[in-house]
Amino acid sequence: MRFLCISLSLAVICWLAEGTLSKTDAKKAATKKMEEKTLHSDKSVQDRGLVVTDPKAKDIILEHRSYCSKKTKERHFSGDVLGYITPWNSHGYDIAKIFGNKFTLISPVWLQVRRRGKERFQFTGLHDVDKGWMKDVRKNSQNIKIVPRILFDGWSYHDFESVFGSEDEIEELSKSMVLLAKNENFDGFVVEVWSQLGNQKQTVADLPFGNPTLKFHRD
Repeated sequence: MRFLCISLSLAVICWLAEGTLSKTDAKKAATKKMEEKTLHSDKSVQDRGLVVTDPKAKDIILEHRSYCSKKTKERHFSGDVLGYITPWNSHGYDIAKIFGNKFTLISPVWLQVRRRGKERFQFTGLHDVDKGWMKDVRKNSQNIKIVPRILFDGWSYHDFESVFGSEDEIEELSKSMVLLAKNENFDGFVVEVWSQLGNQKQTVADLPFGNPTLKFHRD
């Protein structure tokens, strides 16, 4: 009797495993994946009824790769539009080339600047610079500006205070940035500072930055 019970138990376990791993169930699971459109449309999102207050998940998944090929160069906003491109999301590079006319500024997240001593600065990240992509973006979008983001890498509060509190340091950093922009054919830079000061002991208000708005022109 004991042997019979063990045999029946093993048979039930094998039957359950076979049912769980059957090809039929795997096929059913595959069919549950929502369809995605890969072809582009001649109609805008408004004409397709996609601009709604209660979007459905299935519509988002179905339509997120499909765009109106006739509207890629149209722009309906008169203000400046800044877009960031990251090396770890290559799709962003394609978006900039296709929809470049909808942006005024594109900022690839490429560069870092390190302070190596008084009035001494080193720029890193140049290996990420894609000259071919820059050429394609400008070819499709005549008015766009390519302004890579510069991160202040490894800077302490003391570094920020020393540099932005000294006209000589600021002048040297500015000259280095202008030279880099000319050599690499950049239109300027997006300078990221504030996000790096959040974990510093001193408050941002203590720094001698003056007006936090920084405009940089290559000319």
